[in-house]
Amino acid sequence: MMIKSFMPLLLVTLLVGCSTPQAPEQKAQRAKVAPTSSLNMEHLCKDKAAERYNTGAQSVDVTGFEQFQGSYELRGFTPHKESFVCSFDADGQFLHLSMR
Repeated sequence: MMIKSFMPLLLVTLLVGCSTPQAPEQKAQRAKVAPTSSLNMEHLCKDKAAERYNTGAQSVDVTGFEQFQGSYELRGFTPHKESFVCSFDADGQFLHLSMR
């Protein structure tokens, strides 16, 4: 007799446990980049590109700034329309310069 009264209670408990809403999916959060940090990255990128392409840093244009999960990329052009990409780690340390 005890089992018959226990079964509905068990069934209700199981159904309540299954019907709880699931936690929403977490998406990658983007941290704000400090203006001084982004300016430092831009100047370093211009200097590295000017050295690589044998031109002045003032004539190199940085046209894009992209933030990824663990890195940053700055895109730009030289006066001769040669494109490049500077990569930085999450802390803003220069990684490499790629010619495109």
